[in-house]
Amino acid sequence: MNLISRGLLALASLILIGVFFVPLWKITLTAPQYPEGLGMLIWVNNITGEKPHDLYNINLLNHYIGMALIEPEKVPELKIMPVVFVFFILFGLFGAITGKKWVLKTWVILFIVFGLIGIADFWWWEYKYGHNLDPNAPIRIPGLAYQPPLIGCKTLLNMKACSWPVIGTYIALLSLLMGIIAFIVDKFSSQPSYRTAEA
Repeated sequence: MNLISRGLLALASLILIGVFFVPLWKITLTAPQYPEGLGMLIWVNNITGEKPHDLYNINLLNHYIGMALIEPEKVPELKIMPVVFVFFILFGLFGAITGKKWVLKTWVILFIVFGLIGIADFWWWEYKYGHNLDPNAPIRIPGLAYQPPLIGCKTLLNMKACSWPVIGTYIALLSLLMGIIAFIVDKFSSQPSYRTAEA
């Protein structure tokens, strides 16, 4: 692996530290009774309200329509994601220090796979929360599910739910992009060059 690729991989790994300090995703709910909106932030290891009482109020709304409580300590992904990101940080730095090509290739492939699995798992998490409703809930509308969108906005009864990636996800995407660039730079720099001998 050449010096440029090693530097890019090291930087790609180090900026992942940032995902531990900023949220990855944001879901907001707006309704006539909450005109200022309720926000839920998903971090690498926690779920919080955007404002102090937002998560409590979201859980209160969920109770009335039969959705399960959002309890961060019971979400296994919040225990798995920190370990995964630490792995990518350390594995990437190992590749940058040793210059081993297979580490760079493996790092990029695993990062893409992890990202796809993460998106699919997030969709499934939303699906379960929106479809597995308590049949004894105070408000029951047969056939209606409350799954928020994966990305974008959706109207649910008198509420508008919006779901968007935020800065933590963009940091992860930037890290992956830098890893891909490092792989491309290394691949092309290692290609043999051919010159036509002068007569």
